[in-house]
This record gives sequence, structure tokens and C-alpha cells, in this order.
Amino acid sequence: MARPNRRSGPLVALIVALSLGAGSMAAFGTSPARAADAKLPAWTGGINLYRDGTFTTQKSWLWCTAADVQIIHNVVEGANDHTTSGQRRYFEWMRDHNKYALPLSAGVDPQGWTAGLRHFVDDRYRLVASKSFDSALVSAVTNLRRTNLPVAVAVAHGNHGWVLTGFTATADPLRTSSFKVTSVRVVGPLFGLQSKNGYDMRPNTKLTTAQFRGFFTAWHYDPKPMIWDGLYVSIQPIPAKAAPVASPKPAAVPATPAPTPSPSPSRSPTPNLSPTPAPSASPAAIAVAAAGSSGLIATAAPRNVPVAANGPETALLLVLAILAILGIGAWRVAGPISCRRR
Repeated sequence: MARPNRRSGPLVALIVALSLGAGSMAAFGTSPARAADAKLPAWTGGINLYRDGTFTTQKSWLWCTAADVQIIHNVVEGANDHTTSGQRRYFEWMRDHNKYALPLSAGVDPQGWTAGLRHFVDDRYRLVASKSFDSALVSAVTNLRRTNLPVAVAVAHGNHGWVLTGFTATADPLRTSSFKVTSVRVVGPLFGLQSKNGYDMRPNTKLTTAQFRGFFTAWHYDPKPMIWDGLYVSIQPIPAKAAPVASPKPAAVPATPAPTPSPSPSRSPTPNLSPTPAPSASPAAIAVAAAGSSGLIATAAPRNVPVAANGPETALLLVLAILAILGIGAWRVAGPISCRRR
């Protein structure tokens, strides 16, 4: 075989890259997104991961995050752990992984909570801090649907933690970003210890989006400023590879003031349970990157940024990478705003 000269090298590389991309698509027949879909339950208008035996009441007023980890572990692993020793282990481990040096009475912060879910349940969990309720809700249900894993949410301005185990929507988030969340299923570990002003309701309670808005409020910790202040904090299971979906231009969403909660669970706020319909969920993307055991804070990006490209996009990325290496051109990809915690 004749050795190609230097001038023909880039052209050969381009042809090889295109051939590899086309060959991989032909070999598998379906896109990676379709292959992943086969492992997920069929869409019937909603998803509900909750099952009897998974709920456990927090064994201490301080252990809501530990109980949430225990509940999520039960859901994911099909377990039925309700032990005090298990919650104590989770709580102490997460306290050691907090971002801030907090008094014992302040419990676990979002970084420690994320670390616990990654360590004890699934390392795909990431801390997501969103600029609005709607973007937080859309990303939470989308990633729940993509992974079939529950989502942890900070409620009452961060004074308490719930688990989002299901939702209903007008369309399948796996197929499109043009959907509206119509209800959610929530689990709160205070049930059995306290049920006051909605904190906490019976496990697997169904809430409308408007009702959920009264509980899932922006983070605020009075004793000291924190990097999550004013953001909606959730811990979401981010798939390693997610198929990009067509996204319409995000619509402006009017801000809705949320009720101010008391820092004590025994003086929890009264949520807004009025039937006023919530604004349509904005499909603003949540930027995600790989992180260490302590997790990642990811804020809503100004435009949609897919986690990974599949099918023809993969071939295109191969071409761009090869061309960049050969010096033919350079492409600069705008990344999300993210912060890796220490």
C-alpha cells in the first residue's frame, strides 16, 4: 500500500472519521438513546418509583438528610433498612464531608448530602443549584426519568430535605423538552415524628406543581452566607450519557414569591396550596460535569447544553477533534458555569 504524503493526511483522517461514525451507527442500528430507553419503564403519563416498605422516619430531628439517603437507598436497592444505626452512620459521614464548618444543630449542608448519596447510593448523583423553581423542576424530573432514580430536594429554604419519587407530565421528558409537569410525588422523613403545615405528609403524597412550589423554595441560611443562597437546591442523578432533545426557546417565567419558613421543623411554614396554576416550566438546561466524591454544584446555563452527543453528532465531534489536532482549525466550546467544591 502506498504511504500517503503529508498533504493528503488531513483528508485521509477526515474520511476515516466519517467512516467510523457511519459504521458505528450502521452496526448498532439504533442510537444510544434508544438503547438506553429499552431499560426504562414505558411512559404512561408519569413515573412513580415509590414502593411500600421503602419509607423510614428520621430517628432524630437533625437526621432528615440521613433518612432521605436511607429511603433512596431502599428504593434503588430494593432494601428495607429502617435502622437507627444506619441513619447515624450516614449523618456522621456526611457531616465530615460538609463544605462549611457548621454547628451540630445545623446538620448536613448540600455538599455533604451530595457526597452521601454518591457514596452510599449511586455516584451519578450531582448537586444542582438552579436559578428558578421551574428550571429546577424540569431538570429534576428529566433526570429522574432518564435514570429511574429518585431526586433529593431541599425544602423550606434548606431547613429540611424531601425525596422526589415520581411525577406526571404532558409529555415524556425522555422524548422532548416541550412538556409541563402537572404533579409530583414526594416523601418527607418527618412523617411519623411530625405532620404540621405539610411537614411532613404521608409518604407518596401527590402534589400539584403549584402546591410543590410552596415547599420547594430557594436556599437561605440565616447564620451565614452560603454559595447556594437564592438558588433552588436539588441532588439529581445525572446520566453518564444523555441524548439531546429538541428544545424550544425558553419563555420568560414571572417570579413568584415563596412563603418564608421558620428555621425550626416544629415551626414549619404554611405552604401555598391555592389552585392558582403555575407558569409553564422553562426548559433551561442544567449544566453538568464529572466531579469527585463531594459532588458538583451546577447552575442553570444561559442556553441548552446537552450532556453528550450521540449518533451523527459523535462522528462530527470526532471530525472536529481530528481537525483540531492536525492544525486545520480550532473550535472553542462554551462551557457551563460550574464550581468544584473543595
